[in-house]
Amino acid sequence: MAEKEAKARIKINKLLEEAGWRFFDNESGKANILLENNVKLTIEKLNEFGEDFEKTSNGFIDFLLLDEQGFPFIVLEAKAEDKNPLFGKEQARRYAISQNCRFIILSNGNIHYFWDLERGNPHIISRFPSPETVKGYSTFKPDRKRLVSETVNDDYIVLTQKPDYKNDPSYINEETRKSFIEQNKLKFLRRYQVLAIQSIQNAVKEGKDRFLFEMATGTGKTLVSAAVIKLFLRTGNARRVLFLVDRLELEDQAYKAFVAYLRNDYQTAIYKENRDDWRKAEIVVSTVQTFLSKNRYKRLFAPDDFDLVISDEAHRSIGGNSRAVFEYFIGYKLGLTATPKDYLKHIDTSKLGENDPRQLERRLLLDTYKTFGCENGEPTFRYSLLDGVKEGFLINPVVVDARTEITTQLLSDKGYFVTIQNDEGEEVEEIFIHKDFEKKFFSESTNREFCKAFLENAYRDPISGEIGKTIVYCVSQNHAAKITQILNEMAHQMFPGKYNSDFAIQVTSRIVDSQQFTINFTNNRLSGTGNFNPSYKTSKTRVCVTVGMMTTGYDCPDILNLCLMRPIFSPTDFIQIKGRGTRKYNFATDLTDLQQKVQIGEKQKENFKMFDFFANCEYFEEKFNYDEVLKLPKPGSGENTALEFREPSGIYSYDSSQSDQIIKLEHFVIGPDGMKIDRMYFEKFEKTIIEHPILKEQAEEGKWDELLAYLEKHILDKPEEYFTLEKLRSSIQIDRRVSMREIIEKIFGIIPYFKTKNELLDEEFDKFDSRYLPKEEYFNYAKTVFNAYILDADFRAIIDNKNFALLNVSPYGEAFKKLPPELRSSIPEYIKDFVPLNKFVA
Repeated sequence: MAEKEAKARIKINKLLEEAGWRFFDNESGKANILLENNVKLTIEKLNEFGEDFEKTSNGFIDFLLLDEQGFPFIVLEAKAEDKNPLFGKEQARRYAISQNCRFIILSNGNIHYFWDLERGNPHIISRFPSPETVKGYSTFKPDRKRLVSETVNDDYIVLTQKPDYKNDPSYINEETRKSFIEQNKLKFLRRYQVLAIQSIQNAVKEGKDRFLFEMATGTGKTLVSAAVIKLFLRTGNARRVLFLVDRLELEDQAYKAFVAYLRNDYQTAIYKENRDDWRKAEIVVSTVQTFLSKNRYKRLFAPDDFDLVISDEAHRSIGGNSRAVFEYFIGYKLGLTATPKDYLKHIDTSKLGENDPRQLERRLLLDTYKTFGCENGEPTFRYSLLDGVKEGFLINPVVVDARTEITTQLLSDKGYFVTIQNDEGEEVEEIFIHKDFEKKFFSESTNREFCKAFLENAYRDPISGEIGKTIVYCVSQNHAAKITQILNEMAHQMFPGKYNSDFAIQVTSRIVDSQQFTINFTNNRLSGTGNFNPSYKTSKTRVCVTVGMMTTGYDCPDILNLCLMRPIFSPTDFIQIKGRGTRKYNFATDLTDLQQKVQIGEKQKENFKMFDFFANCEYFEEKFNYDEVLKLPKPGSGENTALEFREPSGIYSYDSSQSDQIIKLEHFVIGPDGMKIDRMYFEKFEKTIIEHPILKEQAEEGKWDELLAYLEKHILDKPEEYFTLEKLRSSIQIDRRVSMREIIEKIFGIIPYFKTKNELLDEEFDKFDSRYLPKEEYFNYAKTVFNAYILDADFRAIIDNKNFALLNVSPYGEAFKKLPPELRSSIPEYIKDFVPLNKFVA
C-alpha cells in the first residue's frame, strides 16, 4: 500500500472512531465497520454486436459501515491523500447499489464528501457523521414527486396569510382586487417570482438539489424565499429550514418577513447562542457569524438538523470560512444573490494578477456558482436589473459625475504632485493618486466640496421638501466622522434650528448601536420623525454616513440619494451599493393625515441620484447595461502610468492646504489597481503552463513528482523567459511562500486562489478542531496556541524542549497554561504529524 494511501487510511480510521463507529466490540455495542469487504458487482456491458449484457465481477469495499441490525448502511470509499476523493464516486456508487446502501462517504483523510443517493450530489462535510446522525437522516424520505407537482400560482403566499381571501365578500371582481389587496396587506407573487419557484421544481425534476437565484436588488428575494420555504415544508421535502444571512439587520428583516408571510402555518425563530428555542420552529434565521463563532455549528448542530439551507447574499455568506457552515448541513441548498454574473462569465481571469483586489472577489463569485451546482455560470433563475426596469418594478439612477480640481489630479495618470522637504532638508517630489485619498492624502477643502455639491444638487423629498434620505459611502471610519461633521455644520446653515446635529449620523462598526441605526433608518424613526411635517413619518436624520455597513442586502426603498465619496475597486461592492436605490416607493404611504394623503395622491419615486466623486461609474461601465459583459477600463497609457503602481514612499501622510472647487471634466479611463508588469509576468507563465500538453496530462493524472521534475528540467530558469519560483512568488505578492505545486494547481483551476497565511491557519485549526473538539471554554486558548506553535519558532522550541519556565516571558504562555493537559500534548503532536510548516513561511 502506497505511503500516502496508508496515511489516508490512518486518518480515516481515527475520524470514524471519533464519530462513534466501532472497529471492535466494546461496551457501546458490536463492531459496525467491515474492512475490505468482498462484494459481487453487476456491470452493464456491450457485446461485439452492440447488444446489452450483464457481467459480474468481484470488488472490495474499503469500509462498509453497518446499521444497528448489522445490515450494510454506508459505503466509505478511501483514496490516497494526493487524490481527489471524487475520483472514487462511480466505483462507490456501484458498491452502494450492490449492498442496497443509500449513503456514501468519499474521503482522502483530509477532504470528505457525504452522498445521499436519493438526494443528488456529494457534498463536502467537515467531519464524519455519527451512526445516530445518519440514522435520523435516513428516516427522512423527501417526496420529490410531490414537490415537482405542487401547484404554485401568484396567490401561493396569500393562501398562507389569508386562506379565505377569495371567499371574502369584498373580493368581488378584478376592479376591487387592488383595494382589497392594499387594505388586507396581501402579498401576491409577481409573474417572475412564480417563475423562480417553478424553476426549482424543474431543477428537482432533473435530479438537482442545489439552486441559485440571481435576482437584482429590490425584486423580492425574501418573498420568493418564503414561497420556496413553504413549498419544501408543505410537500414534506423539508422538516426544518435554515436561512443564513451575514448582517444583523438582514437577520431582523428576514425574521419579520417570514413571520408576516408564513405565521399561519409555520413558526419562525432567530437562533440565539446557547438556547434551544430554534428547535420549536420550522424556520430558523441566523447570521453565519453566529454559527461560525467557535465552530458552534459543529458543536451544537447535527448535519441533518436542516433539510433546506438558504444563503442570502450568497456571494458573501458562503465565502472563506463561512462556506464551512453552509456545507456542514446535508440538505437542499439555495443561494440568493443580486450580483450580475456578467462580470465573470466572459472575463479571462488569467489576465488578472493575484495582486489585484478584484481578483479574489471574482473568484469567490465564480466559486459561488459552482457551490450551487451552476458550473456553467447559468443560475437556476435570473431576473436582472434591466428586466426589472423594463417591467416597471425597478428604477435606474441619475449619475452625478462630480470632480474637483484635486480629485481630477488624483485620478489622472500623473497623479497629484507635491514638493516637500525630507529629513535631510532636500526638496523631493511626492505623488498621490485616488486610492491615497483619506489614507495618505487629506484635504479638508475637498471633503467640503463633496458635501456642498451633494446638498446643492440632492433630490428633495417629494412630500416635505427636505433633503431626500441618503447614504454616503466613505473611505474609512475616520473619513466618515469628518463627513458627518461637515454635513451637520452645513445643514445647520441651510436649515437653522431644524436638526441640531441629527441631520447626518455616522453608521460604522465603531459606533455604538450602529446596527440599530440602520434598522431605524429603514423604519423612518432615526432620531425621530416628521421634522418638517408632523403627519409625515419620515426619518429626522436624512443622511447615514458609512463605509460598508449599508451595502449588501440593506433594504430602505425610500432612499433618494447615494454618494460615493471613495473610489471603489470591487464590481460586487459597486453593484450592491447602486442597488440600495433601485427600489420603487410611494412616499405618500408615510402620511398619517388622511386628508393630506387624498390631497397629495401618489408620490412615486421615479429616479434616484448617485453622486460619483471618483469616476467609479466610468471605471466599471460606460453604458448602464447589465445584460452585456461589463468591461473594466484598461490601464492608462504613457510613461507616467507606472506611477499608479509605485511602492509606498517614506512619507506617511500629507494634509493639503490648497483650496478646492468642483469643475467640469472630460471623461477618461483610469487603470485598475495592481502592478501591471507583475500581472503580465504571471500571465505569460500561466499561458506557458496551460498550453503545455505534457504538464496538463500529468496534472490531470496527479503525477506531481513527474510534473515538477519536468518543469524544473525543461521550463524553469531557461534563457527564453527566465521563469523562476522566486519571481513568480514576487508577482503573486502574498504573505507566505507558495510552492510551485500550488502555483500549478491554481493555473489548472485545482485551487481557486492562493490562500493567505491566516486562511491556511484557520483551515488547519478547523481540521484539528473537527477531531478533538475542545470545550468551548478552551477554544480561544487552543487556537492561540495552535497558531503560535506553527508561526513562532521560539514558542515551538519552548514546548518541544519542555522549557516551560520560559512560558512566563512568552506572549502565548498564558494561553498554554489555561489548556488542559490533553490539549497541551495533542496540539504539538497533531501539528508535527499533519501540518506542513513550510506552507507558512513568509
